[in-house]
Amino acid sequence: MQTASTNICERMDRSRELSEFKRCTVIGCHLSNKSICEISWLLKLPQSTVSGIITKWKQLGTTATHVK
Repeated sequence: MQTASTNICERMDRSRELSEFKRCTVIGCHLSNKSICEISWLLKLPQSTVSGIITKWKQLGTTATHVK
């Protein structure tokens, strides 16, 4: 039996496992002037995930998960 905290952890882990293609698609939509809400709906991702990808891209200038 899973608890609520287990479900939250599983969802958080899934958001970190987005493919490079999916992250690039989020950035492409952002550059096409789509809102976070629109991107979230189109790609079926949580708004927090979309926002996090865009924020990280603005800060680092890359969609890579690990920057050396």
